[in-house]
Amino acid sequence: MSKIRDAFENGKAFIPFITCGDPDLETTEKLVYAAVENGADLIELGIPFSDPIAEGPVIQRADIRALASGTTTDKIFELVKKLRKTVTIPMVFMTYANVVFSYGSEKFISICKEIGMDGLIIPDIPFEEREEFLPICRQYGVDLISLIAPTSKQRIATIAKEAEGFIYIVSSLGVTGTRKEITTDLQSIVDVVRENTDVPCAIGFGISTPEQAAQMSAYADGVIVGSAIIKIMEQYGREAVEPVGEYVKSMKDACRMAYNIAV
Repeated sequence: MSKIRDAFENGKAFIPFITCGDPDLETTEKLVYAAVENGADLIELGIPFSDPIAEGPVIQRADIRALASGTTTDKIFELVKKLRKTVTIPMVFMTYANVVFSYGSEKFISICKEIGMDGLIIPDIPFEEREEFLPICRQYGVDLISLIAPTSKQRIATIAKEAEGFIYIVSSLGVTGTRKEITTDLQSIVDVVRENTDVPCAIGFGISTPEQAAQMSAYADGVIVGSAIIKIMEQYGREAVEPVGEYVKSMKDACRMAYNIAV
């Protein structure tokens, strides 16, 4: 049984995304602790990449800052080992296929298992090409997280049937970034997912306010927020730990409220 499901056991999950190494790995460590203390149910750790095609300018800049500070995949693995001494909630990596390939897919995924990572999100691998990673992920018990976008349409049922861990529903077309409003018919996507699997689904891309978190929680089992957190990082740098903690708390409270209303 996937440990990731634990994140969805206590109502609607809040999943913050943090770029590792922005502005440095010491700050990343403190941010994870602050997120956990303030109610995060699952942490998505971004491994920086020089050409992050799914990301908007906010996360692209974070990747540049992280790489400039000397962040490497090995240093991130060491950070996770340290985090796992006290952090018990599920954690997943988000990175690009090239990062995994260049490290060596089996080596990368086996280390994920060894250090206690529960899943892997690779946004530039289409569903039809996931076989390059899936057998290795299954061998080591690391969930390969599937993404469903508004363009998935006829493929939603197929993706849902084969999903592991949780399903990442992309709220809008385009790259990551905060949006004033989300106009995609997410209810119909979630309905198809629910008809085909009991794997939980979380909505990401564009969510930045507690109101949006509550709105998305009404459809899905959780919400994922990245760019809004990275904007706080950009503004405060090493002093961002407290404001990020407060932000996580406000978003988790909104998810809780949505859950209580639904129940």
